[in-house]
Amino acid sequence: MIAPFDDTYFMKKALQEAEVAYEKGEIPVGAVIVIEDRIIARAHNLTEQLNDVTAHAEMQAITAAANFLGGKYLTNCTLYVTLEPCQMCAGALYWSQIAKIVYAATDEKRGYKALGTQLHPKTKVVGGILADEASDLMKRFFIEKRNLN
Repeated sequence: MIAPFDDTYFMKKALQEAEVAYEKGEIPVGAVIVIEDRIIARAHNLTEQLNDVTAHAEMQAITAAANFLGGKYLTNCTLYVTLEPCQMCAGALYWSQIAKIVYAATDEKRGYKALGTQLHPKTKVVGGILADEASDLMKRFFIEKRNLN
């Protein structure tokens, strides 16, 4: 039997957030944070809209989830994000003590793994869930950006 609320289900929700970012002209990265099969935070990149380099989808989601839970630790939560977290986001995720990170596409140049950034030792990581869909959206975004300039 297939569980209705699996990693693919929640990654599709993160991809919906990435689409919202895309429509706003933001780099299309989306994230959701889940606890016990319930989405408690939804976010997407807002760096252009807020004129803030720290306004990545993961950072927005961490803040929303912490506010929802009433505390700074996300020890029973899972982050679903459409792109491997960068060094900054990985650092914030480390301090949040998030239980699990599931990402779609790998960021071979700026991802936390390429830069050697550590996550919390208890954090589990799964990569590659709907990677093609996330990569295609990212490629489409940058092709359109290049064509406009």
